Parts: sequence; structure tokens; C-alpha cells
Amino acid sequence: MDQPPSQPGQKPLPSPPLHSDDADEDDQSVKQLQECSSVYLTLQDCLIKNDRNWKSCQREVQALKACNDRRKK
Repeated sequence: MDQPPSQPGQKPLPSPPLHSDDADEDDQSVKQLQECSSVYLTLQDCLIKNDRNWKSCQREVQALKACNDRRKK
């Protein structure tokens, strides 16, 4: 889907999050993460952008781990 060229001075429309389909399918799983859900979705975006390469997303993995650890306390 091509977007029409933007007019001068107009900002292009933001593209939808890459994880939107996954979030819809796994909505209950994401909701169970509570305050860590946004961190989880950021990790999912990273994995999609990096062809599921976990090594490229270690910052996001560690952020989710830290969030989960805080939530368990």
C-alpha cells in the first residue's frame, strides 16, 4: 500500500505498530503482563525488525526481565 506523497509542511502519517496483529491475537496474554505489556510489545517490534534475532534485541529482553522482576516483588 503506497501512501500518497505528503504536501509540504505536512507530517507523514505514522505507520501502524508492527505487532498490532500479534497483539490482537494474543490480547489476553499481553493483558496478563499488566505494566510490562508495553515493554513486551517493544520487544516484539524489535524481533520483527531484526528477523527474530534475539541477540539484536538484548536491550529489550533485559528491560522485559527487569520489569517482570519488579512486578513479582
